[in-house]
Amino acid sequence: MEISLFFVLLLAGIFHAESKYMVYDTSPKLVPGKINVHLVAHTHDDVGWLKTVDQYYVGSNNSIQGACVENVLDSMVPALLANKNRKFIYVEQAFFQRWWRDQSETIQDIVKQLVRSGQLEFINGGMCMHDEATTHYIDMIDQTTLGHRFLKKDFGVTPRIGWQIDPFGHSAVQAYLLGAAVGFDALYFGRIDYQDREKRKGEKSLEVVWQASRNFDASAQIFAGAFPENYEPPPGGFYFEVNDDSPIVQDNVNLFDYNVQDRVNDFVAAAVSQANITRTNHIMWTMGTDFKYQYAHSWFRQMDKLIHYVNKDGRVNALYSTPSIYTDAKFATNKSWPIKTDDFFPYADRANGYWTGYFTSRPAIKYYVRMMSGYYLAARQLEFFKGRGDSGPTTDALADALAIAQHHDAVTGTEKQHVANDYAKRLSMGYDKAEELVAASLACLAESKTSAGCGNPTTKFQQCALLNISYCPPSEIDLSHGKKLIVVVYNSLGWKRNDVIRIPVINGDVIVHDSNGKVIESQILPLANAHVSMRNYYVKAYLGKTPIEAPKYWLAFSVSVPPLGFSTYTISRAEGTASTLITSSVFTPQATETSTVEVGQGNLKLTFSADVGKMTHYTNSRSSVKESVQLSYSFYTGNDGSDKDPQASGAYIFRPNHTLHIKPEEESPLTVMRGPLLDEVHQQINPWIYQVTRLYKGKEHAEVEFTVGPIPIDDGIGKEVASQITTTMATNKTFYTDSNGRDFIKRIRDYRTDWDLKVNQPVAGNYYPINLGIYIQDDKKELSVLVDRSVGGSSLVDGQIELMLHRRLLHDDSRGVAEALNETVCIQDKCTGLTIQGKFYFRIDPLGEGAKWRRSAGQEIYSPFLLAFTEEDGGNWMSSHVPIFSGIEPSYSLPDNIALITLQELDDGKVLLRLAHLYEIGEDKDLSVTSSVELKKLFPGKKIRKVTEMSLSANQEREEMEKKRLVWKAESSPRKPKLARGRPVDPAKLIVELAPMEIRTFVIEISSLPNRMPQDGRYAG
Repeated sequence: MEISLFFVLLLAGIFHAESKYMVYDTSPKLVPGKINVHLVAHTHDDVGWLKTVDQYYVGSNNSIQGACVENVLDSMVPALLANKNRKFIYVEQAFFQRWWRDQSETIQDIVKQLVRSGQLEFINGGMCMHDEATTHYIDMIDQTTLGHRFLKKDFGVTPRIGWQIDPFGHSAVQAYLLGAAVGFDALYFGRIDYQDREKRKGEKSLEVVWQASRNFDASAQIFAGAFPENYEPPPGGFYFEVNDDSPIVQDNVNLFDYNVQDRVNDFVAAAVSQANITRTNHIMWTMGTDFKYQYAHSWFRQMDKLIHYVNKDGRVNALYSTPSIYTDAKFATNKSWPIKTDDFFPYADRANGYWTGYFTSRPAIKYYVRMMSGYYLAARQLEFFKGRGDSGPTTDALADALAIAQHHDAVTGTEKQHVANDYAKRLSMGYDKAEELVAASLACLAESKTSAGCGNPTTKFQQCALLNISYCPPSEIDLSHGKKLIVVVYNSLGWKRNDVIRIPVINGDVIVHDSNGKVIESQILPLANAHVSMRNYYVKAYLGKTPIEAPKYWLAFSVSVPPLGFSTYTISRAEGTASTLITSSVFTPQATETSTVEVGQGNLKLTFSADVGKMTHYTNSRSSVKESVQLSYSFYTGNDGSDKDPQASGAYIFRPNHTLHIKPEEESPLTVMRGPLLDEVHQQINPWIYQVTRLYKGKEHAEVEFTVGPIPIDDGIGKEVASQITTTMATNKTFYTDSNGRDFIKRIRDYRTDWDLKVNQPVAGNYYPINLGIYIQDDKKELSVLVDRSVGGSSLVDGQIELMLHRRLLHDDSRGVAEALNETVCIQDKCTGLTIQGKFYFRIDPLGEGAKWRRSAGQEIYSPFLLAFTEEDGGNWMSSHVPIFSGIEPSYSLPDNIALITLQELDDGKVLLRLAHLYEIGEDKDLSVTSSVELKKLFPGKKIRKVTEMSLSANQEREEMEKKRLVWKAESSPRKPKLARGRPVDPAKLIVELAPMEIRTFVIEISSLPNRMPQDGRYAG
């Protein structure tokens, strides 16, 4: 009875205790001599992954993942207002801009004040946190520019810090180009190889000065830090979302489970542990992870308490911080830092967990992104030439779709299938708008014969988005009764381009005239049955209709197109027997032990063995290069995760079990087509691989078109299909791959520069991302291979290059997507595995001479001709329209080593111009030199009023950016000579100089002069 009474009195005391409001001291201060723990409140919001970007934003489809970015941003504002010391960083502008547009003017004013006070800081600042392996540098620049210019316009801020915390490995281009060149003072990331991380922990070298490119001096280096584990809170239970299971700080002495000292001890232990692997007395805690802060107060309440009680304890110092504050604190210590060169590829998180499968995963999406990227570049040029109006179609929707597609779970192929569909849908919708703009711009330019300008053009141009699968309705028309097909060929490159184009036609008796009415060389090739069947199936699947009639032929003809301009060609029915002169000869060589077939119209000849159906020799009579060459295919059987290490091959991970070589079908002999413009060799490698090898007249490289799929899985085994080019070259384990289409980096098989590699996966661990190309060399020759999309590749055997082309897998690899990489295409209820059609290109040069082809052909692959079609009944198109157009001065073209990568009219009427030098120092004896571009000749008929050089992302003046960037000390750094760099632009001469690998960005103010029509008929104003 006495015990019961005691408890009653005790509980009464507890429940009737006086309530007192607690004020936590969170004032920010840095304490010398103590460990300073910088608490960085952040949320990592994937712009699509398990849910689509819109589902993530509004919080729908929560059966997959409970995530709502709108809640994060809504709750962030009052949480920051509740305590002026609280800070929060935000990254993904694709989400923030959606939210910003929906806010009232009052909320917008509050947010602007939070930004001005430093409580809210924008980090990274691009539309998404782009991938670094499967992205092209132009796309990385474009998506970053889109976000950075918004932040400058609406908030007047320029982000200082790169925050690439989730991409699966990190590229050299990210460091020196998307880091230093955009004005970042530091770059932080989460994922590096597990072996590398452990070594760096022991050496306290997780934070480095990253000198990523040998083409630049210290001005391009950046302070870079890898997190000790990941981008989440440290071990010890510091997750504070409403439903997280970490213990909160219970500091009410009147309630049960009081634990302040326990939580302080946990905090101090975690801080000391991290300080032991970090230089200086400053450490950063990433307080957040994927889609956290949906109820922001739940995090900030606990961090308020931790800061208060930890600082009261006094063993370490805690404060609200941001990566900028942390970076400034590190810089203020005046320490020297270890040097890092090259990149952080490939990435493995455990012995059998190499994240090298995603270099190839979803190759159709990768190709779609790459094609839309080149199209967007051309469309912006045409938008500028026509003039950006207040109404009508624009390139904006395509810009947004492309920006989102660079996300590290988009172009990577690591998203769920319904999300991949959403990315493709957005690209398609963006393309539709841009296609309208391109058609209107070309019509405007073609009809502007006089100085009256565009007016209301009547020409209706059509384009062919599915030309890659032989489907082009505008070219598949009956040309009887005098009807003509008009083909306008636009060249977005800065130099004149001579090449061969191919379009499907239904008649073989056609003839092609150029703009002067001259008959030009052309060739008819029969359309292969394999291409017809794929065309019909995929048109039905994608468009929901069966083509009425399949074209019987490809029409190939030579074109010559001026820089940043178009040429016009007319196709009509041939009279008499003229068409017989251009029809390809088709034959099937008889397979005997000694039978060989040689193809090639010019200097390059390829020899095939008819009996085994393989290429055997490569001969270039001009360069005297001769080499034994074989093309082959194989597939890796994907590990299903059933052995003692349950790691399966999947969307992210490449873990092969066995390699099976594919022998060409004996019953399917070679088919050879010859003609005046090109030769083709067709091979049915097996029932699901078809190959065409092409050699064009006047070209010294081979084009290999592959069709792979549907990959069979009837045996219950996933397969990863690769192609090999094998030579006798002695390459000593060494090969070179590009970094996002820019620098080439030396790779050595089974070797890492930064640590002694323990080889666990001899295939997957030697795969690298390829966006432009890969090459090998010996003491006499070099073999270069260029690609049409991002792929994974390697040199697993001396003298051989391997590319992964397609993957179809049946098991999830346990990295979060929870879905097998098993892409299918369905017609009604019947689904088959996805078929991929693509191309790679190869060439062998004398040692030291391959760069010229890699760089020039690489630009042509990235920026293919843009084709537009219209019909004409009677009349004379060439006399009533502008048949040849160049947007630059008629006699001018860019130097061979300079590319124009951005020409865009901005919303304020100014022009955004980017020029890129294509060569590295010492890469080519002729072209690795400083070159010049004359702006007056780039803008004929325009008065250039002002030229302002900008940072790479065009959000601040370059001079201002360089003055304020932090200059870091590096340990034992050999003093780099100051490398050449283009001089400032003289406002009178208006000449831009570019040194090797330099990219320069300008905002130009122009005004129009009266349009001038040169006497040769070329429009130039």
